[in-house]
Amino acid sequence: MQNYSIKILSYFFLILFTECILEDKKQSIIDSIELEIKIERFDQKFNSVSKTNLDNLKKNYPFLFPKQFDDDFWIKKTNDNIYKLLSSAVNEKFNNLDLLSDNIEKTFKHLKYEFPEIKTPRIITVINNVDYQNKIILADSLLFISIDTYMGSENKLYQGIPEYIRSSMSYEFILPDIIGKFSQKFNKNSKNKTFISKMIYHGKNIYFKDIILPSHSDMLINEYTKKQYDWIIENEAFVWRYFIEKELLFVNDEKLHDRFLMRAPFSKFYLEIDNDSPPRIGRWIGWQIVKSFVNNNPEMSLSKLMSTPNEEIFNKSKYKPKKIWQ
Repeated sequence: MQNYSIKILSYFFLILFTECILEDKKQSIIDSIELEIKIERFDQKFNSVSKTNLDNLKKNYPFLFPKQFDDDFWIKKTNDNIYKLLSSAVNEKFNNLDLLSDNIEKTFKHLKYEFPEIKTPRIITVINNVDYQNKIILADSLLFISIDTYMGSENKLYQGIPEYIRSSMSYEFILPDIIGKFSQKFNKNSKNKTFISKMIYHGKNIYFKDIILPSHSDMLINEYTKKQYDWIIENEAFVWRYFIEKELLFVNDEKLHDRFLMRAPFSKFYLEIDNDSPPRIGRWIGWQIVKSFVNNNPEMSLSKLMSTPNEEIFNKSKYKPKKIWQ
């Protein structure tokens, strides 16, 4: 019996050792990818705009100057009190973005390892009146970072914005938000609009971020506090059983999107537990289903996963919650 235990233990360490070697080899390949990131600080350049240099700025950034607005409009904008307040706050918080540039470069190398066809976009920071609905915009070869939406959840300029939205308006969410946009680019929307299909769609996006950003915590990529994360770990089986017993999985109902998939203070079971539950709980369950599917198909690439039909992922996932709910 003792010899058998030793063999099992040796086999376990052999697998672990092999995985470490493969992971080191992968990281070595990623590090060797030639790629250079430069963040263009349009927000700072626009601050110093004048009638003498405006044409040059418009030439370099024509996509940021709609033709229906004349030059006087842009000059007046730089003197707008709200814009000046935002600009001052951004300069104080983000005078230097070298660290962010380095982190984006490392992340894009990982992205290019998984998707060699990706072309590195121009990365441009802008001030966009704290438009938290459009913190990151990916448009073909351009990637815009609304830098005024990442100054910290407690920033006084964010007063009036609901806490559940403010909580992700900090520096550490810039990379996950960028990668989230690329995930949407590769994630194939299904014609099947059932609740389970939508859950898995969002689950694939979270899985994508988890792979491309391996050093980011599960709490960060899910935008959960520790309390919220602990709740869903403890209640995963309850949530899954609730979805099954209420026969929600194969229903096409937009209300389920509002209750379990969209940004909100909490999920809506219409039970006493609602206020304690984390929001977007359907996305988290979708992520667990995707992870279960990948565990059963370990050779599947991230690229292949993103194009795999949601229905196939669900049917082959063999998903079971980690805890038995009583």
